[in-house]
Amino acid sequence: MSHHLRKRIPGLSSDSREESPAKAEEVVLAPKSKVHHGKTRKRRNGFIFFLGGLFGIVVAGFFAGRSDLIDFPEFGELSMDNLLDVLPAGFVSDARDLARGEREAVNYDSFQVGLNLVVQGVRANHPVVMVPGVISTGLESWGTNNASRQYFRKRLWGSWSMMRALVLDKEGWKRHIMLDKKTGLDPPGGIKLRAAQGFDAADFFITGYWIWNKILENLATIGYDPTNSFTAAYDWRLSYANLEVRDQYFSRLKMYIEMSNEVLKKKVVIVSHSMGSQVLFYFFHWVASKNGGNGGDDWVEKNVDSWINISGCMLGALKGLPAVLSGEMKDTAQLNAFAVYGLEKFLSREERAEIFRAMPGISSMLPIGGNAVWGNATWAPDDLPEQNVSFGTFLNFKENNGSAHYRNLTVEQSFNYLMDVSEDWYNDQVKGSYSRGVAHTTAEVEANEKDSRKWINPLETRLPLAPSLKIYCFYGIGKPTERSYFYRKPDNPLSSLNITIDTTLTTGNIDHGVILGEGDGTVNLLSVGYMCNKGWNMKRYNPAGVKIKVFEMPHEPERFSPRGGPNTGDHVDILGRSSLNDLILKVAAGKGDEIGENVVSDIKTYADRVKVYEEEGFF
Repeated sequence: MSHHLRKRIPGLSSDSREESPAKAEEVVLAPKSKVHHGKTRKRRNGFIFFLGGLFGIVVAGFFAGRSDLIDFPEFGELSMDNLLDVLPAGFVSDARDLARGEREAVNYDSFQVGLNLVVQGVRANHPVVMVPGVISTGLESWGTNNASRQYFRKRLWGSWSMMRALVLDKEGWKRHIMLDKKTGLDPPGGIKLRAAQGFDAADFFITGYWIWNKILENLATIGYDPTNSFTAAYDWRLSYANLEVRDQYFSRLKMYIEMSNEVLKKKVVIVSHSMGSQVLFYFFHWVASKNGGNGGDDWVEKNVDSWINISGCMLGALKGLPAVLSGEMKDTAQLNAFAVYGLEKFLSREERAEIFRAMPGISSMLPIGGNAVWGNATWAPDDLPEQNVSFGTFLNFKENNGSAHYRNLTVEQSFNYLMDVSEDWYNDQVKGSYSRGVAHTTAEVEANEKDSRKWINPLETRLPLAPSLKIYCFYGIGKPTERSYFYRKPDNPLSSLNITIDTTLTTGNIDHGVILGEGDGTVNLLSVGYMCNKGWNMKRYNPAGVKIKVFEMPHEPERFSPRGGPNTGDHVDILGRSSLNDLILKVAAGKGDEIGENVVSDIKTYADRVKVYEEEGFF
């Protein structure tokens, strides 16, 4: 199979399986000993994150076997034979190799973590609520108008029905998947997509590609079932405020937690992943607020025992900005021949940017903290000593012609540029729903508790006033992650997009115009690690003294496992990691005190350089 698995970033762990050669390094944006890049044909699991990986679904067709796919009733007249006729031969060969490896590896350690803990006497204790990440919840159609009847109760996100609709009815699929641009709610005409419910909502994305399934297997092994566990699936396209307006999501979540506490006489353990951690952080503010759930400041203390924060993008995801700016990110910039063919044939960059913008929930993950967190034109907290150019310039241009549009931009300037070039309706949705600043005083933080736009931002609001709450931050490290980009003018003069990623640039740690830094392959280390290691140690952000434990998990993939095997640190695949499952089960069983800390990256050094400081008088 002509793909190349990335090596983890060395130097982050003393037990690294591979050591960097001792040799003089070529000076690039970051030294090669810190950030490795692979060959252009390597397979990328990032396709689960955003629509950029939509066409990876076809690969999964091979997982079930060619004849199985042909028999899918959702496909109707679309068959694998039709698709094979238009796919490049190289992709077909790679997909078959990938499928063969997936069949052999997909069941690694199924139930084994739970079985091992059962032998040690570990049993279900606290009720468990799971809050999935972005796009991992399936969306099914409930509309009954003429255009929607053919899709009734079929998933237009997260199933083979999605692929069929995209190939055979692209415009119809777009109308269904995009929200109304003005209201951010259901589009007119009776189109109605709703989040799938139950454990099926997030266990698999599509056949053969598990997400939460391994966690569910192991929870069940120690005694969990639908009576004491629950998946709080949500429509990730909606802004957080509209989750309550349209679906009463937070009201339902509040009622379930209260019911579990009342019936089982135990506080709940909440497990969140990726964007789900932002959703939960928002919920903690909503549930206490008089303008929300009206539960009072002691509601979390009374009802929640622990929060397990898995790969939470607490300060956003840098890749979210190019996604809404130009319909691109690393996954699209580095795609192989098939994906480029598919994306441009079915969804152009302009269409992808439009779709992303018409999903306000995705824009909740635009970077938070501005220059204080992500750096300025000459500096960034995660710059390395040997670096030639700082990570602080987020959008870079090889040719600086002096015009305002083509000078290098910081994260803060890049967000402002996005607002300048995007539509008024998108500006209204983003600015009316979210805030990305920093509160430097306790008075600011307390005032922000009354402003729902601030509730996603841990640098502007505080943790719940719950002194007995325990927070566990579990995240992967050591996988190259996009940190900044090189852009250029588009080739097509008729394009509605002003700039595009310069995919012709590959050198050092620059891979097809994407500059790679440290993280879990999707979310940067500063985003997953800053609040857990430093931010929530500040009095104004954690006035109740909530206890926080951090356990980093180095990315140590198995060479022949398509999903990385039981020691992966990948943003999505970490949900199947054996040690993560072990830790989740221990917290759920009331044995979280047995968990120690494991911080082996340089996050504490980076965090100390972030220009957010303890308020004077609280040192």
